[in-house]
Amino acid sequence: MDKENDHIDSEELFEHYRIEADAGQKALRIDKFLVNRIDNTSRTRIQNAALAGNILVNNSPVKPNYKVKPGDVIQIVLAHPPRETEILPEDIPLDISYEDESLLIVNKEAGMVVHPGTGNYTGTLVNALMYHLRDIPLFKSGEQRPGLVHRIDKNTSGLLVIAKNELALNNLARQFYEHSTGRKYTAIVWGNPGEKGTVMGNIGRSLRNRTLMQVYEDGHEGKPAITHYRLIQDLSYVSLVECELETGRTHQIRVHMSYIKHPLFNDPDYGGDKILRGTTFTKYQQFIRNCFNILPRQALHARYLSFNHPVSGLRMEFESELPDDMSRVIEKWRKYTAGRD
Repeated sequence: MDKENDHIDSEELFEHYRIEADAGQKALRIDKFLVNRIDNTSRTRIQNAALAGNILVNNSPVKPNYKVKPGDVIQIVLAHPPRETEILPEDIPLDISYEDESLLIVNKEAGMVVHPGTGNYTGTLVNALMYHLRDIPLFKSGEQRPGLVHRIDKNTSGLLVIAKNELALNNLARQFYEHSTGRKYTAIVWGNPGEKGTVMGNIGRSLRNRTLMQVYEDGHEGKPAITHYRLIQDLSYVSLVECELETGRTHQIRVHMSYIKHPLFNDPDYGGDKILRGTTFTKYQQFIRNCFNILPRQALHARYLSFNHPVSGLRMEFESELPDDMSRVIEKWRKYTAGRD
């Protein structure tokens, strides 16, 4: 039996398994077959994945009652990993852009952790969701990441979609896995990267610091990652850009823009919190420090999100205005640039 588990990424909260049935495999319902081969899961969870079209046998979707045959190659995408710790509901205000019976769209503020983890077991988006959706079965399940199929960094602001039931969760997980969602970010970067471009480079854990990521040029390490960008406005020593994700790796935009020597403005992890462009004049240095004080985080906002509704199939599109801290810094740069003309 061959089994692969593609570990979850920052923005892709699902698991992918590939299992090949042995030559001597007896006919067995696929839900029974898989529950014995995937740790910490339930038959119900597997059945919901099948109903959402997330179980493929020899590249074709199957139902829960499919009988596994010798040599079958089974691929399954599960929407979220097993429970790790008990998470408690907390009455934390949420900025909800849209909500229906299947999902909701949250506009996350910078500084909020998306889901609990080491050092962050309270005050997270998941804690808030478990309170807001406390009457919904999925949010009583004890899962560590109920409803989540992607996430954004603590100090990145912007849009997230949350599923409210198992069917929506599995459907959305497949869309993120297949990269059929649309995700566009607005960023301030150091320098001018050009009118448009594409950054391609595998991303994996840094060898120097395991909490950070890095690009592996040889392609033998990390996971494939693709970021498209285009220039919105040249602001002299920095630029306003739009970044569109084709994949969703941990810190992807931050790592890729740093890799091409245009790190995000005030990104402390990837070199953007230093004065990388401009003059040595005291007045300019103070201007940058003032900008850093207004925007004490990486200049990144998840502005646009699109996907197919898990029930109707209709394409849904959402946009979020820039938060106040980024808007103020952009306006300061525009005035600074105008004053130099």
